[in-house]
Amino acid sequence: MEISILYEDKHIVAINKNHGIPVIPGRGKDEKEPLIITVEKLISNKVFVVHRIDKETSGVVLFAKDPSAHRHLSMQFEKREINKEYLSVVQGNPLCNQTINSPIYQFGSGRMGVDKRGKPSLTEVVIEKQFNGSCLLRALPHTGRRHQIRVHLYSIGHPILGDTVYGDNRPVGGVKRLMLHAKELRFMHPDGTKMTISAPVNDAWKDALSQIDS
Repeated sequence: MEISILYEDKHIVAINKNHGIPVIPGRGKDEKEPLIITVEKLISNKVFVVHRIDKETSGVVLFAKDPSAHRHLSMQFEKREINKEYLSVVQGNPLCNQTINSPIYQFGSGRMGVDKRGKPSLTEVVIEKQFNGSCLLRALPHTGRRHQIRVHLYSIGHPILGDTVYGDNRPVGGVKRLMLHAKELRFMHPDGTKMTISAPVNDAWKDALSQIDS
């Protein structure tokens, strides 16, 4: 199965999705079934989208199971009270941990990019492991712009391996999947409990990482 349930109760359900699956219906005729539809079939319950991750990004996605929980969680995202952590493998070797504080703007083509006309955007980057010509990072986005981590890493000269948009129109580094994984969400449950939900990487990530590290 291309998804697995990480946590479920009467208010929320958290899913670990594989790369290549859209969270909501898109425009492409050949797209895989959207995650929201798969989840509703799996748990036999309507769910509400709280946030999204890119189609090509794997990892944790949180849904609400009732309107009240949806409002509660959506407000936390809006107020930037939910902490998000991603794993990413990038081209090249950043010299140090850093915070990327660069505005992100949506151009007419729909492509995002760093531009002074954009909205304030902040991503903290922590080096986890250096390879020969690439690097495993933890990325902590403090804002929630579209493609934020991908754009910010590209803007400092370290595009994410496998990215076909922020690179040279081919998979960066020749890697078959986008090496971006939503590892963790920390938030306040609708019942007032502090929660941390973590998503393990899948076999496709492990295989790609083993090839990079070989």
